[in-house]
Parts: sequence; C-alpha cells; structure tokens
Amino acid sequence: MSSTSQKHRDFVAEPMGEKPVMALAGIGEVYGKRLEEKGFDKAYVVLGQFLVLKKDEELFRDWLKDTCGANVKQQGDCYGCLKEWCDAFL
Repeated sequence: MSSTSQKHRDFVAEPMGEKPVMALAGIGEVYGKRLEEKGFDKAYVVLGQFLVLKKDEELFRDWLKDTCGANVKQQGDCYGCLKEWCDAFL
C-alpha cells in the first residue's frame, strides 16, 4: 500500500468537527468548490454520504466521480481518508 499524504494523516489524527470539505485527502480547491456547489461544504457532509453508501468503496468512488469529477487517485485518497477516520472514531 502506498504511503499516505500529510493531509491524510492530519485529517485522521483528530475528530472531524467543522473541517471544510477541502480538508479531505484527494479534495483540493477545484473539487472542493464543485462539492460545495452541490451542498457538500463540510467534511462531515461527505462522511454522511460515505455512510449512506455503507462505506462501499466502489459506490463511493462512483459517487465522487459523478459529483465532482474526481479522478481515480483522488477517489482512492478520499475513500481511504474517510475509511481510516471511521475505523479510528466510529
């Protein structure tokens, strides 16, 4: 498995609170703005969608691609970030 980014490590190191959507690994300014425009302005709102999809990797990746156009690497980074956060805090 590839090493995780500093952004990923920072995200999973503490409770989510009111972190913006762009705090998620794999979500930068462009994809963050696209998500915000569709109502996903906070990381916890994306987490809600992740949980609605029952933490299913394929469903979440498809949703992220369809919602903001994230590529395969970004989808995987975001999925891994949320999965690890859930493993630690839920």
